[in-house]
Amino acid sequence: MIYLDNSATTQPHPEVLESYKKVADKFFANPSSVHRFGSEVERLLQQTRNQAAEWFGVQPKEVIFTSGGTEGNNMAIKGIALMHQSRGKHLITSQVEHPSVIEAFRAMESLGFDVTYLPVDSEGKVNPQDVSEAMREDTILVSIMSVNNELGTIQPIQEIGGIVNEYPKAFFHVDHVQGLGKIDVSLNKDHIDLCTVSGHKVHGLKGTGALLMKQEVLLFPLLHGGGQEQEKRAGTENLPGSVAFVKALRFLFEDQEKKRNHLNQLRESLWNELQEIEGVFINSPKNGAPHILNFSVPGFKPEVLIHTLSERDIYISTKSACSSKQPDVSAVLKACNVDRERTTSALRVSMSYTNTEEELMTFVQALKASIEQLQVTMGR
Repeated sequence: MIYLDNSATTQPHPEVLESYKKVADKFFANPSSVHRFGSEVERLLQQTRNQAAEWFGVQPKEVIFTSGGTEGNNMAIKGIALMHQSRGKHLITSQVEHPSVIEAFRAMESLGFDVTYLPVDSEGKVNPQDVSEAMREDTILVSIMSVNNELGTIQPIQEIGGIVNEYPKAFFHVDHVQGLGKIDVSLNKDHIDLCTVSGHKVHGLKGTGALLMKQEVLLFPLLHGGGQEQEKRAGTENLPGSVAFVKALRFLFEDQEKKRNHLNQLRESLWNELQEIEGVFINSPKNGAPHILNFSVPGFKPEVLIHTLSERDIYISTKSACSSKQPDVSAVLKACNVDRERTTSALRVSMSYTNTEEELMTFVQALKASIEQLQVTMGR
């Protein structure tokens, strides 16, 4: 099998699975229980939070464990909007955000908030000047992703953070789910108030992740109950999942530079090979994130090519996995003003550190063969 759909999810690392199994088996008590066993579990939870904080360069109290990217994004956007609406009801995001961000903002619009959806250029990048011009005295939140999940576009987070920082009422949220381990962001240097990360995109487990949040930030919780996670997210803590998430972070950040170089080499090789295939158009920016390459094959439905490649045990995707069952047009490419033929025929290859050059060359040959096979079938 050649798996090239790592932006949708990654294969869990064996030691991550082992960590989850061990903790679920040996430390199953509720951390809130007052007996000794519960206290032992609570100590392990705190150790896990301390380790996560070290990896992210934040304080332990700034780590809120979540069930992943969708919850983290909703928690940040709705939590800030509802808590600070007395200061203003204007929110800013971009037209190319993940569905969990776009739909959260649409929900806020239904509650009377005013949302500005910033345009992007032909590469899917937000212009910081547009952010500056959109800011108002009643702006309370700006949310921009670090890396686009379809194109791999890297957003100018530091510049945008600097702009938002000039407005005392406004908070800056970054969806860093696709950027984690691929590009560097810093809550302090980039003036980020809230940052969403997810475990299953980095060889961790589904249902794990965190919202990194500066200590002084107040938000309205989505979940009320026993006051867990510093009264930001009620519910019995998923200790095995959090331990597994931190284990995945360890593997992610060890030899990080070497892994990034490997991904960059893979992406460059694939870019060069795809350029040589007649009828293939690359949509991703040349200087995008090292793990994502988006391209179109006009005239062919992407799902047909995906199924044809699947028969060869090769797996790629179209658009975001969270929107791939929606109508054919890629909203991201449409926002980039790409013509309709390319927006309806886009495919995404997303790589992991575990992929090899040989796998990519096998994929390229299979893609060529699939296109030729479909051309014959369609009588072209």
